[in-house]
Amino acid sequence: MNSAIYLTLFLCVLSLFYIIFTRKTSRKLPPGYLGLPFLGQSPCFLHAMHTNTTEQWLNERVRKYGPISKLSLFGTPTVFLHGQAANKFIFTCDGDTLAHQQPPSFRRICGERNMTALTGDDHKRVRGALVSFLRPEILKQYVEKMDEEVRKHLEMHWYGSQKIAAMPSMKCLTFNIMSSLIFGMQEGATRDAFAELLQRMMDGVLSLPINLPFTRFRQGIQASIKVRTMIMDLIHEKRAALKQQTAFPHQDLITCLLSIQSEENLMSLSDEEIIDNVIGVMVAGHDTSSVLITFLIRLLASDQSIYAAVVQEQEEIIKNKALGELLTWDDLAKMKYTWRVALETLRMYPPLIGSFRKVLKDFEYEGYTIPRGWNVIWATCMTHMDESCFPNPSKFDPMRFEKQEQSTPPYSFVAFGGGSRICPGNEFARIETLVIIHYLVTRFTWKLSCKDTPFSRNPFPVFKQGLEIRIQPKNSISAK
Repeated sequence: MNSAIYLTLFLCVLSLFYIIFTRKTSRKLPPGYLGLPFLGQSPCFLHAMHTNTTEQWLNERVRKYGPISKLSLFGTPTVFLHGQAANKFIFTCDGDTLAHQQPPSFRRICGERNMTALTGDDHKRVRGALVSFLRPEILKQYVEKMDEEVRKHLEMHWYGSQKIAAMPSMKCLTFNIMSSLIFGMQEGATRDAFAELLQRMMDGVLSLPINLPFTRFRQGIQASIKVRTMIMDLIHEKRAALKQQTAFPHQDLITCLLSIQSEENLMSLSDEEIIDNVIGVMVAGHDTSSVLITFLIRLLASDQSIYAAVVQEQEEIIKNKALGELLTWDDLAKMKYTWRVALETLRMYPPLIGSFRKVLKDFEYEGYTIPRGWNVIWATCMTHMDESCFPNPSKFDPMRFEKQEQSTPPYSFVAFGGGSRICPGNEFARIETLVIIHYLVTRFTWKLSCKDTPFSRNPFPVFKQGLEIRIQPKNSISAK
């Protein structure tokens, strides 16, 4: 009897091991190495970003493992996917398989309820709320306000100066524009404090989530707590102003989100969601636009033919305007060449290196199993600098975007993302960039203080000494 029991138990255990073994071996994971627990390849990845060698680091992975490989980033097993087909898969994959996923440090600092962290109906609801503020017919109303902010900034910080650190200057300017249109926050100590806190948050959003004193992560969390308190105070103020009818629904982003009604087929957002998404918009809009404009400043100082063509287009617009007249939506529509230059700049120097997705259920890709709970990462630069997508990719050629839909393969230019997750603020970025470049090239000339202008990523590009330039006002009626 005992022998029969032992034999039965042995056969059961053997069967169990067989099931486990065959199940594991049938799951063909992508090639690569996960590395040490928790750390994985995070230190190497962050080092590549800080030394601006991320593209080379990723290309080495592709040469070694092919277009799909596994690694570990920020404490999570991750799969790196490369190529136009991979981009299309990621951007069009259903929300039951892949969900947008930021690193733990980003979520802890910027919040769990911002649009980039939500999926399914929650994502649609929050995205719809933000789009209600960022749609073109609403943005048309903000062109003049942007114009006024740019003029004010140049009068205060550029006129009378001989040298300017371009990147800090553009960060200050784009922050002022965002503060005005998102918060309705006027100049003063509160806005200055908010700018400093936002920078501390940005320093920590892509870091190892080690909550110890003096780490960037801890400092980012502490700054986030203070920022949330400031935004909550603004929500209370604007809710009261709307009730008293001393504010109107599209006065700024907060009043817009507070004013959403159910008859617009959009459920109201909670205060937590408003706070998280205000932070998300500030992070996305402030640094990305300032990085793009800084790279444009560097380009226009280095390439005289492109500079001359941009100046010619912008001066044609001035000829048809009265002295001191503000720019209009129709003026921006005439800046076609300038925007092509901006798009080519985004192709070669994308502000964000890429993004993450969370795997919600096991799926097969190119013969490999991607397990539930892992992350997927894609990198913007990989298709932007791919010869098969952009011939002679190292050459700066704005005319690539003259007929982008005919010459550029789908899902290869992904500076604004793609599919249902395409950046809802891309039109805002276009307006902001064109208004700023218009006044820079029509009012000033500049030269780089140093021809060698390297930059690192943290996670956005950062220039040594802020890209210092020597400036000189133009002697034209447009200067005053």
